[in-house]
Amino acid sequence: MAGSGLFLPVSLLYFTEVAGLPLGTVGLLLSAAGIASLPVPLIVGHVAHRFRAVDRVLVAQILQGVAFLAYGWAHHPATVLVVAMLASIGQRLFWSSFFSVVAGLGEPGEDRQSTDRRYALTGMIQMASTGVGILAGGLVVTYGWYQPAVWLNAATFGVSALLLLFVPRDTATTVTGPAAGGGGYRAMLRDRPYLLLIAVNTVFALCSVFIGVAVPVYLIDALPAPHWLVGPLLAVNTVLLATGQALAVRLVRPLSRSRGLVLAGVLWVVWALVYAGAVKIPGAVLVPYLMVGLIFFAAADLIHAPLSNALSAAAAPAAQRDRYLAVYQYCFAFASILAPTFFTALYARGPGCRGWRSPP
Repeated sequence: MAGSGLFLPVSLLYFTEVAGLPLGTVGLLLSAAGIASLPVPLIVGHVAHRFRAVDRVLVAQILQGVAFLAYGWAHHPATVLVVAMLASIGQRLFWSSFFSVVAGLGEPGEDRQSTDRRYALTGMIQMASTGVGILAGGLVVTYGWYQPAVWLNAATFGVSALLLLFVPRDTATTVTGPAAGGGGYRAMLRDRPYLLLIAVNTVFALCSVFIGVAVPVYLIDALPAPHWLVGPLLAVNTVLLATGQALAVRLVRPLSRSRGLVLAGVLWVVWALVYAGAVKIPGAVLVPYLMVGLIFFAAADLIHAPLSNALSAAAAPAAQRDRYLAVYQYCFAFASILAPTFFTALYARGPGCRGWRSPP
């Protein structure tokens, strides 16, 4: 996760500054690479019963490490597309397999409290690592250390793959043959409650990614907020997510997982209304207003992240859990694809609550 966080702020800048490609071309190439990786969760779900989840994660880290190592030689659109596709496929393979590893760590008969706490701890480690990577990425942008950043990024994936080699493998053999499929995707398509869960969580995931896609543009273009506020705002959100998930799980323990997700949705609605109303806030108090408003977003994400992953694992049939969890990752894939278009279409109609303003 540190490697992913490291490259997040410099992904576009690397190919424009080092490879010398136009920004528009780079954007199209990276988007095409992301679209090309969309079939990966379906493929993973089809073969999940043949390969252990930890081995799939190992392959994913190797693919990403090789891809970023090859970035140093990618200076033409064709080679950029190839390495970007390799990195995107590796990332999609990772997320399609990682939560199967987390789910498999549970003991037989484990209670909900222990399960939710495990997902919360996993999420906190992920966010902490991503945050460290993003901070390092900020230094890269400041000092122009683009090429060393790529080598370091490749090294982080190499270290991760090396560590995974020492993870004990269980002695159980993988299941093959007709029984392994458990009905295949046809059975999954008949599982309407799980499909509904995927649809609902796609909306939640859309809320989650808005912090990085929409908020920087909204702050800079629609509000009289200082440009320097974007970095600290995102940093505070990352710190809260890296430290507060276990506390959030304890606080919502009296609620069922589904009601906990409803609470997360309500908190996101409150956050959106608070930020939409920022267009009427005087500039003198705008910064503290936005910082306080961020608490609602962070609280929603703190509740949603562990509960949604735990619920997806619990709702999947045991015989097909790896397949279900792989397909579940389309929530985040669809959200990442929809978010830029959704935000720009809404923003074109007017930022925030512009309609509340008095006519000039």
